[in-house]
Amino acid sequence: MVTKSNTITPRRTDGGVTKAAYETFQAALLDGRLRPGQLVSQRDLVDMLHLSVGALRELLPRLKAEGLVLVYPQRGIQVPAIDLPMIREAFQMRAALEREAVLHAVKSMPAAQLIAQRKLHEDVLAQVTPSADDALFARGQEVDSGFHAALMAATTNSLLLNAHHINSIRIRLIKLDRISLGPNTLPSAFNDHLAVIDAILSRDPIAATQAMDRHIANARDRAMEL
Repeated sequence: MVTKSNTITPRRTDGGVTKAAYETFQAALLDGRLRPGQLVSQRDLVDMLHLSVGALRELLPRLKAEGLVLVYPQRGIQVPAIDLPMIREAFQMRAALEREAVLHAVKSMPAAQLIAQRKLHEDVLAQVTPSADDALFARGQEVDSGFHAALMAATTNSLLLNAHHINSIRIRLIKLDRISLGPNTLPSAFNDHLAVIDAILSRDPIAATQAMDRHIANARDRAMEL
């Protein structure tokens, strides 16, 4: 009897299965199966991600180029550790990209979309209490990520969007390791977001970029304190 395998095998490098392999690796980073600083063998990674050896070999050059893994011959594959230089560089990159996004949003982001973002934030904030459950903060993370993604989408610039996507993986890893949203951090982050939203609604590019700079600096400082 012939059985079907769930292992991902390579077909092409511009999408399809290779894209699925990349998304599978990213999911493993964000759900904690792969941790910053972890060193794994190629065999372990193949088994963990249900990839074929060929799919992994096609994927590794992209992951190396994006700085998401370090490859050591005869030793294994390592997820880069989160250290102070990484945090500084990731947040500096984020500031540059999102400052540009804010300027585009001031010019072109519809007021209705901004008002909808404001409501999403206010709805979550209204439910934050010391005893709030994990589901609320998971929802808060979705709103947080969605807000930044919406700002970047307003640029309609594929190069900026790609750079932001790669850097956002680093930012998410930093957050998971150091500053996950909770009752002490979510209100501060969301109030920063609301200041950005209000400045964009006012179509004030100086106030909007300053609000975004403050937000990113606050997040960076929280990460570097721990």
